[in-house]
Amino acid sequence: MGRDKALIEIDGVPMVVRVATALRAAGCDPVFAVGGDQDALESLGLRFVADEFPGDGPVGGVIAALEASETQSVVVVACDLPYLTADTVRTMMVAGDAFDAAIAYTGRLQPLCVLWSQSALGRVREAFGAGERRVKAVLEMLQTLQIPANPQDLANVNAPGDLPQ
Repeated sequence: MGRDKALIEIDGVPMVVRVATALRAAGCDPVFAVGGDQDALESLGLRFVADEFPGDGPVGGVIAALEASETQSVVVVACDLPYLTADTVRTMMVAGDAFDAAIAYTGRLQPLCVLWSQSALGRVREAFGAGERRVKAVLEMLQTLQIPANPQDLANVNAPGDLPQ
């Protein structure tokens, strides 16, 4: 994208704010951003949590989110899912309580839209310590539940061509 995706605006709203709004509307509290431009994220009203493993992929961000939270489970969502809805998040939160992780599914898994249980933290850390950096591979080590979601809710914005015209 050539710049911080979290701060790219869609309809005048930074993608990270759109995701945070969906999380809050679903009842997630607190909502925070892991890693990135601390000053910019805080200026948008987000609580910032440092990424303990910057540049080492999203598994490190999952660890940071779980460690920063005092809740039994944590919804971790990539900032490039700006169409996420509270309904999708709520469904994950309700259905996923009895599992290590509940993964949004739209015909394929969306490993960056997952409800993680605190009980999985030790195994996630262990996998990361053993060199695993792929979220999908870590999820395969856990007891998971696939949560059907509307594909539009999980449309990624990975390239300039993915942005609305």
